[in-house]
Amino acid sequence: VFKADVFERPQVSACFIQSVHDDLDSIFELVKNESIVFTYGSGSGTNFSELRSKYEKLKGGGASSGVIAFLEVFDRAAGSIKSGGTTRRAAKMVILDIDHPEVEDFIEWKVREERKAQILIKGGLESHFESEAYRTVSGQNSNNSIRVTDDFIKVLEKKGEWNLKSKSGQSLKSVSAEALWAKIATA
Repeated sequence: VFKADVFERPQVSACFIQSVHDDLDSIFELVKNESIVFTYGSGSGTNFSELRSKYEKLKGGGASSGVIAFLEVFDRAAGSIKSGGTTRRAAKMVILDIDHPEVEDFIEWKVREERKAQILIKGGLESHFESEAYRTVSGQNSNNSIRVTDDFIKVLEKKGEWNLKSKSGQSLKSVSAEALWAKIATA
């Protein structure tokens, strides 16, 4: 709830760690809560690994939209709110676990979007961070991080295969730990 004296009595923290659950109510409640946090001048960080991937089915049998689809919604919301009513963007941290089935898409998301922006800039659009080129692409309003586990590092050291797992813990895909690590380093 927005309060008139918010700028006289600022929030007690500069950054809030928030949670999200694998249901639409929780997802859009987080969009609302982040909007309030940003409006009051603070930042928000969330691990989105609990959301099912686009490779998993919904309870009703349909296909999930996946993490990236929802992250695009959060990205647009953050981009539309100036932190504390000033000119700077909202401070947003997005985290995904290294074993999430969409981790490769997540790693490459900002890289792909930056390439799109560069094409638009070469086509004549301005290149500053608030230009149309960057407003047109997604993924520009968050710092993205991968939560890497000790188990992953052990598999990486052995040059082994790493399992990407569903919400139920079932392996959906195996990938080279070295290749995954190289993607992170490149991105």
